[in-house]
Amino acid sequence: MRPNLLNPLFASLTSLPGVGPKLEKLYAHLLGRESPRVADLLFHMPSGAIDRRARPKLNEVQDGQMVTVAVTVEEHRPAPRHRPRAPYRIITGDDSGLTLTLTYFNARQDYLEKLLPPGETRYVSGTAHFYDGMLQMVHPDRVVDEKGFANLPLVEPVYPLTEGLALGNVRRAMDGALARLPALAEWQDEAWVARERLPDFAQALRLLHRPAQPPDVLPESPAWTRLAYDELLAGQLALALLRAHMRRQAGRGSASEGLLRARVMKALPYTLTHSQQKAVDDIVTDLARPQRMLRLLQGDVGSGKTVVALITAATVIEAGRQAALMAPTEILARQHLQTIAPLAQAAGIRVAILTGRERGSERKDILDRLAFGDIDLLLGTHALFQPDVAFRDLALAIVDEQHRFGVHQRLALAQKGQAVDMLVLTATPIPRTLVLTYFGDMDVSELREKPAGRQPIDTRTIPLARVAEVEDAVGRALDAGQRAYWVCPLVDESEKIDLAAAQARFEELREKFGDEVALVHGRMKGADKDAAMARFASGQARLLVATTVIEVGVDVPEATVMVIEHAERFGLAQLHQLRGRIGRGSGHSTCLLLYKTPLGETAKARLAILRETEDGFRIAEEDLRLRGEGDLLGTRQSGEPGFRIARLEFHGKFLGAARDDAALILARDPSLESARGEALRTLLYLFEKDEAIRLIRAG
Repeated sequence: MRPNLLNPLFASLTSLPGVGPKLEKLYAHLLGRESPRVADLLFHMPSGAIDRRARPKLNEVQDGQMVTVAVTVEEHRPAPRHRPRAPYRIITGDDSGLTLTLTYFNARQDYLEKLLPPGETRYVSGTAHFYDGMLQMVHPDRVVDEKGFANLPLVEPVYPLTEGLALGNVRRAMDGALARLPALAEWQDEAWVARERLPDFAQALRLLHRPAQPPDVLPESPAWTRLAYDELLAGQLALALLRAHMRRQAGRGSASEGLLRARVMKALPYTLTHSQQKAVDDIVTDLARPQRMLRLLQGDVGSGKTVVALITAATVIEAGRQAALMAPTEILARQHLQTIAPLAQAAGIRVAILTGRERGSERKDILDRLAFGDIDLLLGTHALFQPDVAFRDLALAIVDEQHRFGVHQRLALAQKGQAVDMLVLTATPIPRTLVLTYFGDMDVSELREKPAGRQPIDTRTIPLARVAEVEDAVGRALDAGQRAYWVCPLVDESEKIDLAAAQARFEELREKFGDEVALVHGRMKGADKDAAMARFASGQARLLVATTVIEVGVDVPEATVMVIEHAERFGLAQLHQLRGRIGRGSGHSTCLLLYKTPLGETAKARLAILRETEDGFRIAEEDLRLRGEGDLLGTRQSGEPGFRIARLEFHGKFLGAARDDAALILARDPSLESARGEALRTLLYLFEKDEAIRLIRAG
């Protein structure tokens, strides 16, 4: 149970004064949580600060600068009666001789005349811009008189906002949230805190949300560093507890002579790469040990992880036990089946698949065969850990793209058998700092080479304005018998975002190329998706228009052209994944990245790196540098939280220390029963690592 001490922080945001149901909805959008709580708001970090200590004259103001200026109100210019939507303008000036126009939309005249009476001096805060050479400020952030200015904080934080939520709303709610902060016992090593001159947890939050000077709100400030380290330690401690829990449960060694492994390898049309062979050796050694295996196998697109997974599954199957492979999507699960089925058949391994689509008698038949032990290897989606799925003797659980599943889902699959060994696969090469963050409880194998015969991919960037030329080039490729992907970022046109929708692009390309065009997107039914994929794989359709559902695992060696529309909207790792769908056969492959001009600096850097290299590990490091960890692992989209406070580009250097600290804590106090241990339990609850505390209780 969470300590009562933390209840004020986990109370609903609506318990704060001024936050009603309407604002709660806006906060839910801003904070990324359906029912936001006080702690979610406190962990909403400032993006900058307004500094009112310096007050420039109007002739010193720079374009786009956030300023506080003292001005005299000269005249009001209400919107003309016949144009009620026109802006309401107020002309102000100071003794520098320049004027500042304050612009309001949908404004009430009586309110503005009271706020800014002609002839009076007012202090106005906001962002100033030059329009047609005139200095203007639209909807000032603050307008106060002399007395009000005396009470204004001289340095005030600015926050990321969402439409409909004003800075004032967030600041008032934040004041209420800070008043709820309980006194918490120190969970960090006190000597370290003193040496680093860091504030305590509550002080750090107060410093960030009520800064004394602008640098207080920077990620590298002592306050932000303190909170970031708290979050990193909570994560590393939870992973260390998970690892200790897994290790404590006695394993069951699965040793075999390797006859079945040899049969699978004999059925392969190529020999294993050096790193594939090393990964197989490490995993087979792990499987034979009496401790449970917990290993991450990471490899670039097309480095042959599925084959390694099958060879290692053959080890436990030969020992008379069963294996399961869980993938995050049905497309990916069926893709694995396609790769595995012919090899399994050659080796005499009985394979089945279980997704949400297998129903009724078909599902019952699979479950019966599984329980009797007539299925050696079961592939599927999260349907695998539903309560009615029972294995005769599950020895090995293989989880693909684990970051799309939570730790609890990983554990749920492991609980389908006794002392189940765990192998996690990812096709997203992960920088070392992130391996520590998300997979700190695992041993790691890496597949660095690509299988023999993989062709380099010619990557080019083209402005979206030249889309007609790209369509013609795709047409030439289709005429030459090649197959092509065309990836779009959205399914429907959004009124706010002018993005090409997959549906619209599909219809346009079908007009041009007829029935050779198929469409796949995330909102289609599973059977329809599969039918479209099958048409493309068989060559009935030769141009596949798709959203990112094809990002991972889709394998059509005949596809040699990849067009990615609005490439600037995708992350680097995602672009690399998509590009990896081509270059799988013997033909020359081309990837065309269509971008909308003008390109921002980050997007420019991203596309340049992609042109330079196909090394997924280098791309992952660059992506982390450019984007941050939550986006990189897709966790922002999948609901598995990335960091709320820590920014790896600033705080990643503390990860190793947090990991060592967690190991030391558990070595001295494995059940967290000392005074510091009790405080660390509070830390785990605070960052919602309750799962880890249940593991302590489970022993």
